[in-house]
Amino acid sequence: MTRVLVAADSAIARAGLESILLSHADFTLVGSVGTQPTALQQQIETYAPDVVLLDWDRVEDEAISELLFALGMEVLELPAIAILTDSLNSTSQALRLGVRAILPRSATKSEIIAAVAAAATGLFVLHPDAVETLQTTLPSTPRTLPASPLQALTPREIEVLGMLAEGMGNKTIARQLGISEHTVKFHVASILSKLNASSRTEAVTLGARLGLIML
Repeated sequence: MTRVLVAADSAIARAGLESILLSHADFTLVGSVGTQPTALQQQIETYAPDVVLLDWDRVEDEAISELLFALGMEVLELPAIAILTDSLNSTSQALRLGVRAILPRSATKSEIIAAVAAAATGLFVLHPDAVETLQTTLPSTPRTLPASPLQALTPREIEVLGMLAEGMGNKTIARQLGISEHTVKFHVASILSKLNASSRTEAVTLGARLGLIML
């Protein structure tokens, strides 16, 4: 039996996904929760699901990446994650953060069941729209690291990078540093550019590898 945890902000969406899972004999619904990182983390640690079926009804790519990154930092054994989302620009970032399946929110019952089953076995499932988006966002040329990253990043940028490694979002970083959220976004963009990273997670990984931060 595949243990599945449903995560969605909308109670209606949760009920719909619960109904789909309960209709399949090979799935056991272990819980249902919103998408707040702490609550989701607690549910994962309590019920140890094989798959988290996440309905993402927001449009911010950055927010979903921050959620996935926060889970990856806090949960020792992260289950397979299947996402229903119409924010397909986050495809490449989501895959880097351990997502196994990406479907549109309009996916059919059979598509959702197949995706959850495949994700549970370690397979990747991408809707054709997600594949197309992934192909257009992948870099056409190899990225290279800056010659001297220690000199490239300012002390403030290294500080922000360290906070990204702790899973903090823009608002939290802004509050901690006493600066505006717009300024935080500027620092993050600068960090990604200087490290030639395509995502926050990749920037953190590179930063740790280069000795800029400690994980």
